[in-house]
Amino acid sequence: MKTRYLLTAACAALLSAVSCTKLDVNVESQYVKENFPVTSADFAAFYGTMYSNLSSSYGVPYWRMQELSTDEAILPARDGNFDDGGQYRQLHYHTWTFDHANVKTVWEWGFGGINTCNRLIGATAVAPSSDAIKLAGTTEVKTMRALYYFMMMDIYGNIPIIETFPVPANALPATVSRDKVFEFIEKELLAAIPNLPQKTTSNNVQYYGKPTRGLAFALLSKMYLNAEVYTGRSRYPEAVAMADSVLKNTSYALDAKYSDIFDVNNGPQITETIFAIPYDQQIPGNQITRFGFYPALAPAYGIPGVGFSISMSTTPEFYDRFNLTNDIRTSFWLIGKQYAPDANRKPDLTKPVFIAGTTTQIELTRDLILKPGKPMDVGNTVADQAKGIRSVKYWPDVNAIQATRLNGNDMPFLRLADVMLMKAEAILRGATATSVNGDLQTPLSLVNKVRTRAGAPLATTVTLQSVLDERARELSWEAWRRNDLIRYGQFETEYPLQNDVLTMDKSTTKRIYPVPTSELRLNTNLKQNPGY
Repeated sequence: MKTRYLLTAACAALLSAVSCTKLDVNVESQYVKENFPVTSADFAAFYGTMYSNLSSSYGVPYWRMQELSTDEAILPARDGNFDDGGQYRQLHYHTWTFDHANVKTVWEWGFGGINTCNRLIGATAVAPSSDAIKLAGTTEVKTMRALYYFMMMDIYGNIPIIETFPVPANALPATVSRDKVFEFIEKELLAAIPNLPQKTTSNNVQYYGKPTRGLAFALLSKMYLNAEVYTGRSRYPEAVAMADSVLKNTSYALDAKYSDIFDVNNGPQITETIFAIPYDQQIPGNQITRFGFYPALAPAYGIPGVGFSISMSTTPEFYDRFNLTNDIRTSFWLIGKQYAPDANRKPDLTKPVFIAGTTTQIELTRDLILKPGKPMDVGNTVADQAKGIRSVKYWPDVNAIQATRLNGNDMPFLRLADVMLMKAEAILRGATATSVNGDLQTPLSLVNKVRTRAGAPLATTVTLQSVLDERARELSWEAWRRNDLIRYGQFETEYPLQNDVLTMDKSTTKRIYPVPTSELRLNTNLKQNPGY
């Protein structure tokens, strides 16, 4: 904050100086020179705003748009509680409109991040530092801007491209088609790669949560895998090539323990993380435990009396994909009779957890049976509260406090297992299998690398559908399910709930979200997406 304030003051001083009547005077100000960012450390602090903006809404509104619109997560009402104007059922049934709370919030968040990046690029250009430092800084910011653009392109499709700050009032940006936005992001990332740092075993702490070549390669692989959705033209060989650029770097490796990736104390020691969004008690945004944990279990998990929700769970159909013997990933869903976890975070069968004040053991049920006549409402009795399979993949934080109810778990955005499964899928869709560091990687071998780490039995064959199911098991609640289902043409699959009075809107126009009404009113150069 201090750096931002001093920079603003410096700019004001500079503008005052050049407004004098004698315009040919060289402006020199010790105040300006001293307070613009100069060193790499200065710029690290100066760029903090684009990272704090990213974390602020990634873990809740952005996550909800990507997950609650799928079978992977559902947030039902409980006798009217947690209905919040119906916004969660609108996501579940694909009945959102341009006035949906998350539609507006995420647009403002994403373009707020883009505008922040544009401001930082401009300030970097005039900073009195070395060309090398300015090049590294500009590359860092442009890569983060490309990341924001990817998120907005994925969610909203057709969006404006803004590269200046401030935006002139007489030149408001117009909507650009999704394929052109794709080309812009691709060009930006390819240009950034030579100047981005490469992850090594010795610099991971320095670049953790910041863009590296690995991020650019993995994001390009994700774009090329989805290119047919984004542009109408498939690019699976390029998806494999970008995946290989990640896989060739031996500094990335699957972590031995799947749980470590999502633990409260995760961080730069996780070897498979390509890009993560850091969180702690001072970085708000991760509220997975607040909305997804069953609060009656809190004492058994060593969590103090914190006001968690009782609502978010998964659908029975999604949970049924966790059907592999000894698969550690299954253990992070809570279902059936509940026990306190042991030191290895497995149920201690000697320590049943009871409903407070009773001798009745807590039992979480798989089916979300709705109250007749109520829209996506399971009721709020003790038994009703136990409806729904809960997740502890992001292990509950024992340091959560009532004031914030925040988790300290960093949230991975891109990681090595995702890249492996992307490569497997791209090969199945027509690309050629390739060798990396002497290892011929086929869809079967790549899927089995992921399964081996999970302790699951090895596959004997793989198909496109089995890769999608493997992605469901491996990447659950990591904000990729909507992206995957759209690519597979399964986003409109309906999973009716018992006693349901609502039905899903199966229009394919819902594969992108609408432009918020407030933005259309502010900028008449924007166009609404088809179908809204």
